[in-house]
Amino acid sequence: MFIKPQRLTPHSKIATVSLSSGFVSEVQHRYEAAKRQLGQSFGWSFLEAPNSFRGSEYLYRNPQARADDLHWALENPDIDGIISNIGGDDSVRLLPLLDLGLIRKHPKIFMGFSDSTVTLMQFLNAGVVSFHGPAMLTDLAENGGLHPFVLRSLQRVLMEGLAVDLEASPEWTGQRINWQDPALQEQKRAFFPSEDWLWLQGEETVSGHTIGGCIEVLDMLNGTSGWPAKALWDGAVLCLETSEDAPPPAQVGYWLRNFEAQGILQKARALLFARPHRYPEEAIPELYEWIKKVLWEYGREDLPVVVNMDFGHTSPQFVLPFGVQLEVNPKTKTIRMLESAVQ
Repeated sequence: MFIKPQRLTPHSKIATVSLSSGFVSEVQHRYEAAKRQLGQSFGWSFLEAPNSFRGSEYLYRNPQARADDLHWALENPDIDGIISNIGGDDSVRLLPLLDLGLIRKHPKIFMGFSDSTVTLMQFLNAGVVSFHGPAMLTDLAENGGLHPFVLRSLQRVLMEGLAVDLEASPEWTGQRINWQDPALQEQKRAFFPSEDWLWLQGEETVSGHTIGGCIEVLDMLNGTSGWPAKALWDGAVLCLETSEDAPPPAQVGYWLRNFEAQGILQKARALLFARPHRYPEEAIPELYEWIKKVLWEYGREDLPVVVNMDFGHTSPQFVLPFGVQLEVNPKTKTIRMLESAVQ
């Protein structure tokens, strides 16, 4: 049983944090666009964590300052939720500095993805639901305004507290527009019709609590003090994504073999895999074949597997709570939350 944070309201104040990269200081216009778009849509106000805009070099050299910002946001009674500005590649350096007792004592919504996987897992380690979802500089600063798919997910999961069916977006994009040119902030990206989710295998309806994140970041976390305890993996619905590094399909297979060697996949209830980001078209079927291959090696051809889903390094992405019960039904091809993620 995980502690659920309080839901957000139109009066909520959100702390924004840079727990890995300090890139936000180089694209402040984009950050301001996210604040404006969220404020107009939901009425939220924002407060920057004390060190979050001190620049990439300072934050790289001072992981304690980054950890202090998270602790500040948790202890500040005026703060209702916390959103990551952007990911990066070294949140793992914060592990010795994070106070899990504070996370449990002051359970608040924390949302991010990519390198924020480290922090998301520490919330689970502390027994608190966390939220795999868009960062300030990504979908929340979407060029020309919030995508309706993102807006709907934020509203329903974080504010209304609904136990929702996960939905496939009718469209998606991987187009990149130069974030560092303020003149391009209102230039909308081109979205393309979605190929929908692909149900790779599995026939029986299953349920379990959600856990996961960016598979490359989980590899950095593996074997450290921040790796989730065995009990947190048992009976779980694994939710995995790949980053813009687009690791080779074989490498993803090797990481999954590690999960098998730890007994994680043997006790999993289902595997959800996000739309691959920046992969050449011909590599995607190979990636999915590697997933099936590894599961076959360990006798898990029964495991329901859904790929090409709308979370992680894709746009638009839905908010995916970690630590809530999810039902995966291959017969009806539906995935639904069995409980609210917030109080």
